Amino acid sequence: MSTLIKLFALLAFSSPLSAFALFDQCRDLFPEQQTPTTALIGRDLCFDDFAIYYSPTDKKPIYTVEKLNGRQLSQTRPRRTNQFYEEARVPAHERALLSDYRGSGYDRGHNVPAGDMTGERGMAQSFSLANMMPQARQNNQGIWAKRVEEPTRMYVKRIDGDIYVFTGSTGNMGSIGKSKVTVPAYLYKLVYDPTKQLAWAYWIENTNEAQVSPLISYSELMQRTGIDFHLPLSNPR
Repeated sequence: MSTLIKLFALLAFSSPLSAFALFDQCRDLFPEQQTPTTALIGRDLCFDDFAIYYSPTDKKPIYTVEKLNGRQLSQTRPRRTNQFYEEARVPAHERALLSDYRGSGYDRGHNVPAGDMTGERGMAQSFSLANMMPQARQNNQGIWAKRVEEPTRMYVKRIDGDIYVFTGSTGNMGSIGKSKVTVPAYLYKLVYDPTKQLAWAYWIENTNEAQVSPLISYSELMQRTGIDFHLPLSNPR
């Protein structure tokens, strides 16, 4: 390995963590290029079609963001790959491993859904373990997929213009695997329609028995998560 390559590797793996994510390479994925504010320390990761603010202690996303539009979602989309992989851009001691989920009883739950991806690279990237959270199996394959992810896609398909979607989880119900990946207590998905100046959030318990609960407001989600998503709403209720 050349001296220059070694230097780049050292910089990549010794970069300081921050509660002020920059997302320099993918700020256009955020509403008005404004990134959320949180006291939680993490790493910002840019992918082709989404971005992740990743927790090195919980080994899962603090939040993810994607910018969707109906025209793209209505086109023929790539085949689901199911090729989960460990995220090499995350230092080894902060990384979730494939073995952490094996036999844990929890699914590798997507934050950014594979079903939202419109290109082959985005589809492949969505299977990074940096995009996963330990999710109750029936929750992942049932209420979350059918009553949260699919209704969000259906809304995007009906609307002209871009829709921004933030997804994350919070709380602590223990951990799985050698890496101690935190099992969250609650999952959320925030949908923002800038044209209609509307924002709402799904809030779901991370259990197999979880039921559909009423949508919560943007301000309520900020209170529950401690994250200010900086949505440019005229009346952020």
